Amino acid sequence: MIAHRESAELAKQLFADTCAKQSIEPDSLTVHADRGSSMTSKSVAFLLSDLGVTKSHSRPHVSNDNPYSESQFRTMKYRPGFPQRFGSIQDARAFATEFFRWYNEDHHHSGISLLTPAVLHHGLAPIVIEKRQAVLDAAYLVHPERFVKHPPKSPLAPSHAWINKPPTTSDDTQ
Repeated sequence: MIAHRESAELAKQLFADTCAKQSIEPDSLTVHADRGSSMTSKSVAFLLSDLGVTKSHSRPHVSNDNPYSESQFRTMKYRPGFPQRFGSIQDARAFATEFFRWYNEDHHHSGISLLTPAVLHHGLAPIVIEKRQAVLDAAYLVHPERFVKHPPKSPLAPSHAWINKPPTTSDDTQ
């Protein structure tokens, strides 16, 4: 969402619309946010609680402790076509619409096995990985000498993504 200002009401609208649009089940999502007034407001806290969304906050006075957001911002700033300045809010919205379509549907992310976020989100990773493996197997059959140690293996999709991975307990290892 791109708006003229930040407010608790806009944050509330964004979360409600997104949870409905993405069919997010209660108790299945954690939102990591900064400590701005919108994200710490009671109205947003109550909404997130009603939606079954867990929230966490950045450390006080630390704006860069969400590596996913920081990485996305860097990708955006260095993307061809990112302007020095937007002419209007409509220009910013048009840029963001195209950027996020590309980022989620076309851009292959190294942190998620060179898959797109859309492929992971929609559960298509096993199909994509299977097709990749078929291509690798065919390449190996034609030129096994190119693969010195062993046949190539397509990386698997990550099962989880963490900002701060919870410590493992002895129950987790069983």
